[in-house]
Amino acid sequence: MRKSVQDLQSMKSNKERIVALTAYDFQTASIIDSYCDFILVGDSLGNVFKGEETTLGVTVDDMIYHGLSVSRGVKNAHLCIDMPFMSYQSSTAEALKNAGRIVKATKAQSVKLEISFDTIPTIQKLANAGIPVVAHVGLCPQSYNVYGGYKKQGKTKTNQDYILTLSKEAEKNGASLVVIEGVPDNLGSKITKTIKIPTIGIGAGKMCDGQILVTEDMLGITPSPHPSFVKNYSNLRGLMKKSISKYKNEVKKNKFP
Repeated sequence: MRKSVQDLQSMKSNKERIVALTAYDFQTASIIDSYCDFILVGDSLGNVFKGEETTLGVTVDDMIYHGLSVSRGVKNAHLCIDMPFMSYQSSTAEALKNAGRIVKATKAQSVKLEISFDTIPTIQKLANAGIPVVAHVGLCPQSYNVYGGYKKQGKTKTNQDYILTLSKEAEKNGASLVVIEGVPDNLGSKITKTIKIPTIGIGAGKMCDGQILVTEDMLGITPSPHPSFVKNYSNLRGLMKKSISKYKNEVKKNKFP
């Protein structure tokens, strides 16, 4: 049985770390499911799966397609799906419509929003409708054009105060978890200690209640350079090249089949 948001919240209470990874397809999901507490179908599929520079071109239909594929492979972990750029920013009504489509089509247990103070009412609207919300703060990839790239946030006290206050407001208005990306370690720690709901960090220090990485980054499938917070636990890109090269040579020399 998949973990619920209540299960994840209990993990924080019990000081048990949350293990999280991304997935965009059935095969990956079925492999990582036994090891993860939380699986995210991220709009990072725009970068990782589609080879685009940003996540901005990802659509609701993309998220449903990949989300359904992943859902078929997830039996144990909590399944969360990103709401892509401009699927929730225009109005709470539009957000509710799109979140409902995603959850009904994929059987996801929550949706993730990159939030600002303008989208706080949307968190409350979705939560009241029975759709758990994961609030994403700090470095928000959908704001790529505002930042001028993927740049670490929380470098000034003013910006740190903004991110902390935003996290507290997200909790107050019904968010079930908070993802914190690309902020100084001390800010990740402060948010985690301040709010009662779990935090999942990515480049936000080890004091968050859990950690998430893009699976392809962690396995060494995506080409370098990687973000500074990524740790490669394997070099599958190199292994795949070696295996394909061996196959090629055997075909060319008529050794296979």
